[in-house]
Amino acid sequence: MSLKVDRDSMAFTFKGGMLPMTVMELTSADPERIREQLAGKLSQSPAFFQHTPVVLNVEKLDEPHLALERICAVCRAHKLLPVAVRGGPDPVKQSAWALGLGWFPPQEAPRSRPLESVTGDGDAEMAEPSEPAGEVVTPGALPGTTVGGRIYRGTVRSGQQVTAPEGDLVVVGAVNAGAEVLAAGSVHVYGALRGRALAGIHGDAQAGIFCRELHAELLSVAGNYKRLEDIDPRLLGTAVQVRLSDDQLGITPLG
Repeated sequence: MSLKVDRDSMAFTFKGGMLPMTVMELTSADPERIREQLAGKLSQSPAFFQHTPVVLNVEKLDEPHLALERICAVCRAHKLLPVAVRGGPDPVKQSAWALGLGWFPPQEAPRSRPLESVTGDGDAEMAEPSEPAGEVVTPGALPGTTVGGRIYRGTVRSGQQVTAPEGDLVVVGAVNAGAEVLAAGSVHVYGALRGRALAGIHGDAQAGIFCRELHAELLSVAGNYKRLEDIDPRLLGTAVQVRLSDDQLGITPLG
């Protein structure tokens, strides 16, 4: 005997999905150390800390009685939203469930990389082995970029953060969902921009964001930001420029 389901009366369906998620890999269980570092990162990219969901990875910690509730409180105070915990012994799992968080088992072969700025010349760990991580832009190396800027060749993958702390950032490739690119100057993406792009991170209101295909999760210039849901749908998938005018972020077609 089979049961017929009336689809018109169904309130929901379960579907699998691959959602971009930032992983916060903890190397210290001290909430005050975490608070101090988050405060520093907040000053660098305030738009990133706008209710961003994060997974707390505790695989590198050996404390069986992790102060998980205090760590979550520190995150929320900095506008990060812990949604789950990865790894840890059974007490950590029980604590996560008690706090209403999900729990993931440890990764058998971890592939994630630290969400840190790509700076300096020794950045190979931030890119796939076949992709150069980036190079310093010298005068005349690329028209329209500032001295001390950066060129990144290849795809910026989910979980990566690429930074140009002293000039423009040029990405010769795409920026995947869940990735973040930041620059003291302007951000140029010669491909699809699906992650987060922050220009003028030190307050340069003359900076801008330029991309060939707009699908960004978040755009920010000098601390003024727009999320995907705030962008005119007619501009999605097109080449655009993002500039600040009268403290308002404007998005216009490029070219």
